[in-house]
Amino acid sequence: MNKELKLISVVMSVYNSEKTVSQAIDSILNQTYSNIELLIMDDCSDDQTYKILKTYEKKYMFIKVFRNDKNIGLTKSLNLLIKKTKGSFIARQDGDDVSYKDRFEKQLDFIEKYNLDACTTRSKTFPLDELRPKFSYYLPLRILIYYKNPFIHGSLMIKREIIINLGLYDERFYYSQDYKLMKDLINNNYKIKIMKEILYLLNTEDNISTQFSKKQKYYSKCVQKNIIPNNIENF
Repeated sequence: MNKELKLISVVMSVYNSEKTVSQAIDSILNQTYSNIELLIMDDCSDDQTYKILKTYEKKYMFIKVFRNDKNIGLTKSLNLLIKKTKGSFIARQDGDDVSYKDRFEKQLDFIEKYNLDACTTRSKTFPLDELRPKFSYYLPLRILIYYKNPFIHGSLMIKREIIINLGLYDERFYYSQDYKLMKDLINNNYKIKIMKEILYLLNTEDNISTQFSKKQKYYSKCVQKNIIPNNIENF
């Protein structure tokens, strides 16, 4: 790895992702930007996910694998990983998505060009091959954020000091933690943009959003209304 380049810490939390995690990791390994570390949390999977992760860790020194003793969810898992990062920038990657090979290089250039604190990219979905965000991309983020989350969480790149200053992800939000983070960034006048370029492939089949859509909608409404979610484990 080139030590002259700024270190990007990639954080990925996975649960029962044996069918997709290799493709996600490979998309990180194939990046044109070389100075990265990849931190992965296995959130107590009961399939072969952890075994797959350990094979990558043994092969690549910059991959570090951790495992929760019990399933604690994405929000807390990401916070645990971020606390272990060493990079100047934090990049997200989901275990069932794919990053284009020049994603990190172009995102970092974009952040530095516009003096940003964070950015995300547009994505194509699979298997439906849809563009996200589509028309909402052209609307002002300060207005749009009160009605929907236009940001693709898995494509996030953010300065480490910024997310640390915000107190990491809000652990009161078991779901829609990304929506809460983005709204907090905008409300605190941090500079964030969405790149027009498509640099991410987003899985929209059998993922958290589809499996727990009712809970996702509830937590999203909490973000929009600026209220704290209730405990809805039996929701």
